[in-house]
Amino acid sequence: MKKDRQLLCSILKTTQMNQIDIRSVLHTRLRPGLKKELNAQLQEYDAIESEALAIASQRGWDLKEIRPGRRLIVGIRTRMKLSRCDSDSKIADMMIQENTRHMITGMKDIHQYQQQDYRVSSLFQRLLDCKAAAIRQLQAFL
Repeated sequence: MKKDRQLLCSILKTTQMNQIDIRSVLHTRLRPGLKKELNAQLQEYDAIESEALAIASQRGWDLKEIRPGRRLIVGIRTRMKLSRCDSDSKIADMMIQENTRHMITGMKDIHQYQQQDYRVSSLFQRLLDCKAAAIRQLQAFL
């Protein structure tokens, strides 16, 4: 069973993965609507990351963040996928797939979680809601 600290670490890492993906995508040519949507998603992920770090700090927990080497690999992987994406539709599809994959992992985490800390569980729910909203919003660009 996952404890609060482990779930918070999972929230942080998932959020950081999304930030890397979105920042990589934002460096490509996008229609203004898609770019605006991705920027809004990035702001939400930044806010979730900040809250996760604040909760950890208040509790005296050191959270494991994504290591620099892993960040580089994720960025390279995303850019490689982007090289095969020649339209906003394909980029939206790629982002929907990533969000879906992260949601599945998140659902597995929540089923292993011994809910104890309301702030951690509500932040986790916020992350899942953010991903679900991102999927709905990106569907308009398919």
